[in-house]
Amino acid sequence: MSNVRVRFAPSPTGPLHIGGVKTALCNYLFAKKHGGQFLLRIEDTDQTRYVSGAEDYILEALQWCGLTPDESSQNPGEYGPYRQSERKELYRQYADQLVESGNAYYAFDTPEELEEMRENMKKQGVPSPQYNAITRQYMKNSLALSADEVQKRLDAGEPYVIRINVPRNEEVKVHDTIRGWVVFQSSQLDDKVIFKSDGMPTYHLANVVDDHLMKISHVIRGEEWLPSTPIHVLLYRYLGWEDTMPEFAHLPLILKPDGKGKLSKRDGDRLGIPVFPLDWKDPETGNISSGFRERGFIPEAFLNMMVFLGWNPGTEQEIFTLPELIEAFSLERIGKAGAKFDYEKGKWYNQQYLKNLDSKIIAEQNKSVLDEKGITYEEGYLIKAIDLLKERMTFISDFWEVGSFFFQNPSEYDEKLVRKKWKDNIPTLFDDLQTSLSSLDNFTHEAIETEIKGFMERHNLKFGDVLPVFRLMISGVGAGPPLFEVAELLGKEHVISRMGASKEIFNTICAKENA
Repeated sequence: MSNVRVRFAPSPTGPLHIGGVKTALCNYLFAKKHGGQFLLRIEDTDQTRYVSGAEDYILEALQWCGLTPDESSQNPGEYGPYRQSERKELYRQYADQLVESGNAYYAFDTPEELEEMRENMKKQGVPSPQYNAITRQYMKNSLALSADEVQKRLDAGEPYVIRINVPRNEEVKVHDTIRGWVVFQSSQLDDKVIFKSDGMPTYHLANVVDDHLMKISHVIRGEEWLPSTPIHVLLYRYLGWEDTMPEFAHLPLILKPDGKGKLSKRDGDRLGIPVFPLDWKDPETGNISSGFRERGFIPEAFLNMMVFLGWNPGTEQEIFTLPELIEAFSLERIGKAGAKFDYEKGKWYNQQYLKNLDSKIIAEQNKSVLDEKGITYEEGYLIKAIDLLKERMTFISDFWEVGSFFFQNPSEYDEKLVRKKWKDNIPTLFDDLQTSLSSLDNFTHEAIETEIKGFMERHNLKFGDVLPVFRLMISGVGAGPPLFEVAELLGKEHVISRMGASKEIFNTICAKENA
């Protein structure tokens, strides 16, 4: 496949939803798979919906994900500008061309007249009124009015829009790489506005003109744009660009976890899960919506989660590096059905990546936690602790929660487990274990394990009788990293001290229960 050029074209009307990230990711993977270019184009023709800071957010989000555009407003190529608001002068000539060829027309209808038309149609039993081949005959446009009347209105500077002239009864066929042939009846299509009274094009015209001028070979976008595609196909035909029309691929929707409807910001707020790549502060309300980055996700893990929403590699492999994703990706392996969002699966991906992340990186990001708590430490000790803790961490920020016992004596103990295990002759026997461990000259995990196994044999005890209690004594919890390695890292002095202190606490806990 030669000359592959794709674009991600978001509107700066708010934060970038993960559905947008999915679109950007698929475009990026497809371009890199075929040695092509990935463009970022900001579609800001609707200035009334422009949100300050949204474009910067989009750029920062793509950068965090590692989806760097080959061409953008920050890295322009020969096909710029890359903001539609800066391409304003390009569009008028094509709108005029469409009017001159009879494939578009001037419409002078006021908002009140349009609303009256819709209400009349509803009264006649039409559930979804449209400005189309039938209703335009009765409206104020250059198809229904005389040429003299039209010119008179233009000369008077009367506001107007330009609408596409959709044929009355025609099949418009669209081939979609994911969905195959999709057929639309033109009688069901609206004469969409393609040029507004403020001198700006609408999405439909600007999208087609820009894709043509930027030599876009494939349009990969969300399913919500599929109903607009026949209008775009007609525009390519009317402008004489049918032979260079890009191939289309419409990605499935990302659904709520229960599969009922498209995932939205409101669902994220309701379920307590992020639906944006980064935190977003609403400039109007000041409210902050949670982002994956701030939740502690590793970018590669986030991308792994995203790509599997609707795509199947055809193998059992679940963990992919970005180069591996590029190699494995194909549009043909994307399904048509919506993909249910699974946040827990996303956490699993993050956990898998965290296990393989260099402990020095995790240590660097957690030094401030220790500093804030006034804890002194050796960097080598911190890194060894993280080596042991990584298997039990989902996020880098979990470090203190799962591993605080490496840096301070336990302040709390799992009382339920204490009451279950600290009974019969166990308290007396653990005096013997404490003495045995105190006598070890070489306090390595191998020596500790050997000593504890010998202790168990001497007293005819099982692992379940000893190891949970020993772990409780030195860490305060009943589960954690490999126990003997934990004891070695803590060192003999701390282990023996904690065993002595915890026995008194365990006795107190059990005494309360028996009181």
